[in-house]
Amino acid sequence: MRIKLALTVIVAIASLSVAGVGRLKETYNDHFGSQASSGENADEALELAEVSEHHLETQGNADHHAVAEHGGGEHHAEHKIVVTSPVSTDVTLTQQYVCQIHSRRHIEICALEGGYLNEIGVGEGQTVKKGQSLFRILPTLYEARLDADMAEAQLAEVEYSNTQSLVQQNIVSEQELKLAKAKLAKALAKVKLAQAEMNFADIKAPFDGIVDRLHEQEGSLVEEGAMLTTMSDNSVMWVYFNVPEARYLEYQAALNAGQDRDSLNVQLKLANHQIFNQPGKIGAIEADFNNETGNIAFRADFQNSEGLLRHGQTGTILIHKIENDAIVIPQRATYEILAKKYAYVVGEDNVVHQREIVVKNEKDDIFILSEGLAAGEKIVLEGIRQVRDGEKIEYEFAEPETVLANLKNHAE
Repeated sequence: MRIKLALTVIVAIASLSVAGVGRLKETYNDHFGSQASSGENADEALELAEVSEHHLETQGNADHHAVAEHGGGEHHAEHKIVVTSPVSTDVTLTQQYVCQIHSRRHIEICALEGGYLNEIGVGEGQTVKKGQSLFRILPTLYEARLDADMAEAQLAEVEYSNTQSLVQQNIVSEQELKLAKAKLAKALAKVKLAQAEMNFADIKAPFDGIVDRLHEQEGSLVEEGAMLTTMSDNSVMWVYFNVPEARYLEYQAALNAGQDRDSLNVQLKLANHQIFNQPGKIGAIEADFNNETGNIAFRADFQNSEGLLRHGQTGTILIHKIENDAIVIPQRATYEILAKKYAYVVGEDNVVHQREIVVKNEKDDIFILSEGLAAGEKIVLEGIRQVRDGEKIEYEFAEPETVLANLKNHAE
């Protein structure tokens, strides 16, 4: 019975305020007076209520002191509001495209005739000159065929000479002379064919370049058409990169407006993040778009006199373009709602208004705008979280030149 009374009192105390504990005593006397088995139980319950009252008062004072000390826990230090202006200036924009680097000429060197690979005149990665012998197929069979054909040609020449002498003596007719002449011509043609086959056995470099990996070793039996190696002409490199349709249309519009194709500032950034020391120029554009990606392939040409670039390398094409009289604002002067960007514009009455902006390009920490703001207007740069649309504010003005020069130093 005593435990039950104590629990009832504790529940009642927890549900009442400190000011209502006094009323709890009267409620207890009215409700439990008739049920208490003795005055001792009532006294103990009232004593428990007084202890609980004292605990609640102590806790309330402590909470009030904590709230007063910490300002209610809801106060945040406010930053000063800084305002600046958009500026109209010339901006150099850089477009980046992943690229593949190819040699201007990259060919397969194949065996024109089958046979044993008798001689290899070059090593892997060696630089060769046009006409230099690279491989030689065992020529014994071709030499024998050439000797036989040359012998037949000599015989045909002797027969022609004798027939010509007999015709002059009116011993044979002119028809015999024509037959001898035709036989000589056929023999000489066979000699040329045998000589060509002999030349096929000696494979020479078709241009100045670099020999790649050797696919066959000396002594190997190779078939006609077997690839022996590849060879690259790296004097000029063709660099291919894919351009979106919108950028392609911009490029064509600039050309139609009179811009020279060679006037574009094209650079190549290598895998080590270094810029290649030769400028590039747009050499060609493919005929068709890729229907899956919506891109079209461009080709930039780079002189490679030092031989640094090799076939198959990768890099990044950088195309620099100057945007004249561009409206520029710091990126941190904007905020985004549902994929749209906005800025707070300060009117002449110091009242801020939310305004949607359209970003044309971005570079580092700035946005280049196509719509929304004009040079000379005032926008909130710092303290965006502290202002509301339609509020009147006090602010400090920061010169846009100073702001753009110190964009890395964030205030918020």
